[in-house]
Amino acid sequence: MRAIWKGAVSFGLVNVPVRLYSATENHDVQFRQVHREDGGRIRYQRVCSIDGEQVSYDDIAKGYETEDGQMVVLTDEDLADLPTRSSREIAVDKFVPADQIDPMLLDKTYYLEPDKTAGKPYALLRDALKAADRMAIVTVSLRARMTMAVLRVRDDVIVMQTMLWPDEVRSPDFARLDGETDAKPAELKMANLLVESLAGDYVPDDYVDDYQSAVEAVVKAKLDGGEVQEVPAAKETGGEVVDLLAALQRSVERAKAARGEAS
Repeated sequence: MRAIWKGAVSFGLVNVPVRLYSATENHDVQFRQVHREDGGRIRYQRVCSIDGEQVSYDDIAKGYETEDGQMVVLTDEDLADLPTRSSREIAVDKFVPADQIDPMLLDKTYYLEPDKTAGKPYALLRDALKAADRMAIVTVSLRARMTMAVLRVRDDVIVMQTMLWPDEVRSPDFARLDGETDAKPAELKMANLLVESLAGDYVPDDYVDDYQSAVEAVVKAKLDGGEVQEVPAAKETGGEVVDLLAALQRSVERAKAARGEAS
């Protein structure tokens, strides 16, 4: 694994230099959109929805769309005034009972590794969290934005999980639950029996992503059977010329239309 951030956990007068690592990875199967005939990848252009022109990166700005559909264009000067942080500190605010943290608030997970000289204070924080059965509420600056997170212990390693802001969790509003939904005693008894009949322990190895395995099997079979496209390198210059010609053609047609001439 490669560290993506370096800083220090601070609680009281204790400072623990640490490195941050992504604790999870996504193994979802990623398909490419390709041309059915030759396997070439499909490319997408940055085109303005108003004038139809292709737009270069230098001419692209950030826009904020309001609820009524208006667009506010933000300049670099506007963004420079926004509250951002670049601190390398994971500051502990308080230690709270673990059962007070709703799992829905938890987001991205990271492992914290102690620096070479920080083994003892790291173990001190880890053991204190385990003994108290509490999580540490912290603030940390990631990608120039301050966010909330929790520190907890997993397999003797301190884990940091960023948190959603409270207003990012939607409130359920289901009218169907407002009516008579209380189960009858006999129904509840039968439901309890069903739960007991399916009771057990969670064993991670019992669950496999069968979709990924099936896709890999199909791909392997096609490779073994020689059903593979040798895709040549894309001709960058040719594509750019065609795009440029198309843009010029549209410009000429608009200019003629503006003068009342036929295309």
